[in-house]
Amino acid sequence: MSNAGSYEERLKDFDWSIAENELGYHKGDLINIGWYCSDRICLKGKADKMALYYEGYDGIEKKYTFNDIRLAGNTIGTFLRNLGLQNEDRICLFMDRIPELYLSFLGILKIGAIVQPLFSAFGDESLFVRLEDAQTRAIITQRKHLPKVRKIIDKLPFLEFVIIVDNDQKKTLEKKELPFDLESASPVENFEIFPSVAETPSLLHYTSGTTGQPKGVQHVHYSIVSQYLTTKWILDLQDDDIYWCTADPGWVTGTSYGIIGPWSMGITQCVLDAGFSAQTWYKFIEKYKISMWYSAPTAIRSLMKAGEDIVKDFNLTSLRHLASVGEPLNSEAVIWSEKVFGKPFHDTFWQTETGSIMISNFPGMKIKPGSMGKPFPGITGAVLEPKTFTPIPDNGKIGLIAFKPGWPAMMRGYWKKEEKYREKFVNGWYLTGDRATIDKEGYFWFIGRDDDVINTGGHLVSPFEVESALLEHPAVAESAVVAKPDEIMMEVVKAFITLKPGFESHPDLELEIMNFIRKKLSSMAMPQEIEYMDKLPKTRSGKIMRRVLHAKEWGEEIGDISTLEDD
Repeated sequence: MSNAGSYEERLKDFDWSIAENELGYHKGDLINIGWYCSDRICLKGKADKMALYYEGYDGIEKKYTFNDIRLAGNTIGTFLRNLGLQNEDRICLFMDRIPELYLSFLGILKIGAIVQPLFSAFGDESLFVRLEDAQTRAIITQRKHLPKVRKIIDKLPFLEFVIIVDNDQKKTLEKKELPFDLESASPVENFEIFPSVAETPSLLHYTSGTTGQPKGVQHVHYSIVSQYLTTKWILDLQDDDIYWCTADPGWVTGTSYGIIGPWSMGITQCVLDAGFSAQTWYKFIEKYKISMWYSAPTAIRSLMKAGEDIVKDFNLTSLRHLASVGEPLNSEAVIWSEKVFGKPFHDTFWQTETGSIMISNFPGMKIKPGSMGKPFPGITGAVLEPKTFTPIPDNGKIGLIAFKPGWPAMMRGYWKKEEKYREKFVNGWYLTGDRATIDKEGYFWFIGRDDDVINTGGHLVSPFEVESALLEHPAVAESAVVAKPDEIMMEVVKAFITLKPGFESHPDLELEIMNFIRKKLSSMAMPQEIEYMDKLPKTRSGKIMRRVLHAKEWGEEIGDISTLEDD
């Protein structure tokens, strides 16, 4: 029996108090996500229920009950508090998807500090920019990532503690470095949880923009109200489900729906820390009898490429409900999953800034393959005229996706960028920066970004950040970065560069530049292609016209180039 009920029923008399009541929260109460996702579940009689099944790339398997994660959160929280870390300190999580990543998340929140999760594939430059901006006081990491931290630590005077969860005792630690082994630490039964309230800061997630450095998106403990109810109704999680969210907690999906959503409901979830392959994934689903699977279109397209025959080698009958997130889900993927798994993937749309799902193909609702679906109950969504910022009637005309502010998980600001935050709200609407159309039945259809941000496999890449890094390479004189179409990833990074005198284009140089970016930023930001040019298209004032290069890649009309400098 579905949790969701019919979409039309849920729209009637909707109020967020539905979630508050189910969570046992009343306005003005203390509300701490770390407590709600562990202690509260234990108090509800589920202390011995499995909270986490973990499997690593090296075959290591671990499992944790809700009482285990409660104790782990307390133990980590105690260690952090004993260091003098306190509420509103930024503590960065920079780890692969190992259990300590998920358990430290709870511990940090329990002391009232702010979790700053970062993707472990980030290079030292990407890491530095985000730690410096947040004035991060501590980082929890693994030995394998220490070289990146050591490379930048002298430039981060406010970073006081580098905590290593898998320290080899034979290896010498350097200044500011501390070992912490959860398995050998004495479990802490009783812990005084920080008395956070609805608007107490909880998370600082970084997202990429068109210009300037990445922005820190600020969330609060009250976000759990949105995350709990959207998990229950859209992901349709039920008490006996085994859930798998494939997203890394370095990104918002991995925290909102890879930690907070399922554990606030007392649901068992699985984590696989291994490279992607169709065989590995199908084997994992079969082994743990996963019933609800939340993944990304890039992964689904990769599974499609692996073919249908491999699916027959596994028993995937446990799958009950499928959903996707991160980028547009093309209609072919929906049709393919229905054919191969016997059920469609339900697309969901939301952002780091929204904190929870905003538009979705609600369970039981008619799916139109390729459509984003309809707004979640309690969410007022529209497409706006780009010039007047007024709603466009449901006539298929392209406009800006926008929402009426006020849902619980909405960001409360950009870290130290109040003006940038205010720019997101115009005429009483929150502007997403994405474009869509709405059909006569109220379904939203994604068109694309309204800016130059590149969405490669669900990871947002800032052209500015890549261009800035390219200019640090000794051979690069100028650079421009745009999206290039890709069959699996939808779009990838392409760089156009001019070379300094004395350098010549060569395949070895191209590879060198690509690896230079991969190490400084991340594998997602690495250009998949580099095109050398004698000069880049610019306006007469000297501004590079990225849209000209973008149009060239996508076979689009270039449009007005009257401001282009003369040849």
